[in-house]
Amino acid sequence: MSNTLNSDKKSLLLALISGMSISALLSAFSVPGFSFSIFPLICLVLSVQAMYQQYLKSPVAEDFPMLGLGSFFIGFFGHTAFIKAQYPDAGTNFFSIIVTMVLLVWVGRKLGYFGQQS
Repeated sequence: MSNTLNSDKKSLLLALISGMSISALLSAFSVPGFSFSIFPLICLVLSVQAMYQQYLKSPVAEDFPMLGLGSFFIGFFGHTAFIKAQYPDAGTNFFSIIVTMVLLVWVGRKLGYFGQQS
């Protein structure tokens, strides 16, 4: 049971890193003043490869695909909010912050950190 829980948390963390990497790659092309770096691409490839290896090694829980997608979007919108805070010319980060917070609460409830797990 503990091994499965650690495996799920590892996969959620890798999905979060993948979302942040894709956001960094898209920001390099869309935000003026944000320079391109090869490191988000390397990070994306390594995290997707590690997620695939984890998928082959252990079974996937019933509700994990939605949690993984939520974790991916937390990384994506969280990094977008961070970039827009650094570069105000890129626009407002209100939407990104709201989406990130709602998804954090949702994932936290599903993992049992807030109240009873349904």
